[in-house]
Amino acid sequence: MNNKRYQQQLMLTMIVYMVVLFAADPLLHAAGNLPLKAMLALVPVLPVLYAIVLMWWRIRDSDELEQRTNLVALGVATALVSALSLVGGFLAAGGVVRLGGEVLIWVFPTLMAGYGIAYRWVSRRYGMDSACVEEGSAWLPWYFAGIGAFMLAFAAYLWLRSAPGGAAMMFATAIFFMALGAVVWRRRSRALRQTDRDGA
Repeated sequence: MNNKRYQQQLMLTMIVYMVVLFAADPLLHAAGNLPLKAMLALVPVLPVLYAIVLMWWRIRDSDELEQRTNLVALGVATALVSALSLVGGFLAAGGVVRLGGEVLIWVFPTLMAGYGIAYRWVSRRYGMDSACVEEGSAWLPWYFAGIGAFMLAFAAYLWLRSAPGGAAMMFATAIFFMALGAVVWRRRSRALRQTDRDGA
């Protein structure tokens, strides 16, 4: 699977995830039947599982350097999430903070965010950074900005539903995605300008 096709499918999958998350939430709270409630609660997991499969296919079909870069980045992200989980667990056990079961929803997004940051860092060390930026889709920054806007809408929905904790976390995630879109746009613009200067 080439990089462009992977990005397109991953973006589409994440859009489906956000739409399903938005649509399933009011149905979940209205459902009285426990099996139906469990099914609605697990529906958003399906696009996430497909995203994991897409990542596996992408890594499987890449060369040895790309596989090593992904492996190191995933190792760094896993270590980061594990450390954060330990800190949170000990603080909760000591009664310093109160963490509900819904905090587990954020483990995978945190892992993916850490993986993305670590991947950029590792690829830069291997001299792959500018190539990765140039190959990226031109609409990738707008995708991140769109996801951020969608999450802002979901945060407003949670706030109106009197769920300030979930609204705050969703708002913070929305700001992260919008900032990520701005960073990707800036890096891509800088890489394209550099390519134009080198070709001139």
